[in-house]
Amino acid sequence: MSRRQSTINPQWWDYTTLDPKILEDAAKISVTDIEQLQRPGFKVTIFDSIEEFFVAEAMEYIRVWQDSTPDNPKGICGPIGPTEHLPLVARIVNDMEIDVRSGFFWGMDEWYIDGKEAPVDHPLSFARADLELCFSRIKPELRMPNSHLRFPTAEGLADYSSSYDDVRCMVMQGGQGEVKHWAFNDPPKREGANIDVPTSPEEYRKLPARIVDLHPMTLIQNARTSYSGRVHDVPVQALSVGPVETWKSDCVSIWHPGQHDNPFGMRLTSLMISKGLPDTSVPMSLLADHPNVHFHFLRSAIGTTDSEMH
Repeated sequence: MSRRQSTINPQWWDYTTLDPKILEDAAKISVTDIEQLQRPGFKVTIFDSIEEFFVAEAMEYIRVWQDSTPDNPKGICGPIGPTEHLPLVARIVNDMEIDVRSGFFWGMDEWYIDGKEAPVDHPLSFARADLELCFSRIKPELRMPNSHLRFPTAEGLADYSSSYDDVRCMVMQGGQGEVKHWAFNDPPKREGANIDVPTSPEEYRKLPARIVDLHPMTLIQNARTSYSGRVHDVPVQALSVGPVETWKSDCVSIWHPGQHDNPFGMRLTSLMISKGLPDTSVPMSLLADHPNVHFHFLRSAIGTTDSEMH
């Protein structure tokens, strides 16, 4: 039986195509309920202050790099969004004189513009943000060499992907977009064999780092967060880490400060992961099948799903 059509864009899949009962159940979840959604393989932590939230996010970088050695290198894959933790990483490394030279880092994604990755001098380059907000601030005698920083490029996607076999990725850190993605793993288009049903979770999980078409909802979100509303200027494609690399990571750590998704969206993915309901119209829900997922919430951002006029 064909699923219902998206209320956002009929040419794509997204969470509005789910069984209405799932959507209704997600909307009813209280803050206390979110804490109760934990199960083996899915951990939930709620922070009461924004300062504690971002320091804890920064400490994931520090702990991974402290555990890395030249003979047993380890790394973390990190997002652009949120970014508030990045200067904290550099500050902690410098003030505590932590030697992170053997550590590795993967950037999750990058804009794809005119057939190649956005150059590092592009004002909204993700690699530029990582460098300016974090790595360039670390004392030279403490920081890892540039060869330990892995950013996705149009011609180097195969090497980027294989690097997850060369170095152990302890944590894949990320945020959650309004379309319920991590990195730019957006829902699939409604086309071809997927006219009536979205791509199966099994097929989606075979996707490696790649060039992706961005869902209309992602374009709107990035226009709001990065382009002052100029949706016509937002790139329509990106380079993104894929499920293949995600499942090679020991832990997937998702941070919800409330800036990138809304109270309903945070509840929906928490419910679907907790109850084992993977569906590619909600890409984040595929983490229901990952053995070690950790959601972090800022309590004040969880909010409510009440309807009210503003």
